[in-house]
Amino acid sequence: MWYFLIRQDSLDTAQYQGLQRQASLTEVELFNEPYANWYVFSVEKDQYRDFIDHLDRNGIAYDLTADRPTRDELLETMR
Repeated sequence: MWYFLIRQDSLDTAQYQGLQRQASLTEVELFNEPYANWYVFSVEKDQYRDFIDHLDRNGIAYDLTADRPTRDELLETMR
């Protein structure tokens, strides 16, 4: 499983819905100001190539990890 981390404010509704259809699971990590909210898209290994191609073709910035980051780990990256 791969985990794609994308800032919520970097996607419009259509982009979000398209990615949500491709992912196995979509989670939203909500944070208080001044921190950004994050989408966590869980993608199976066999869907990895299609998902990353879609992101790259649409110019969507993302972080990629093989392990699901904890809420504290996400918060630490924003500090």
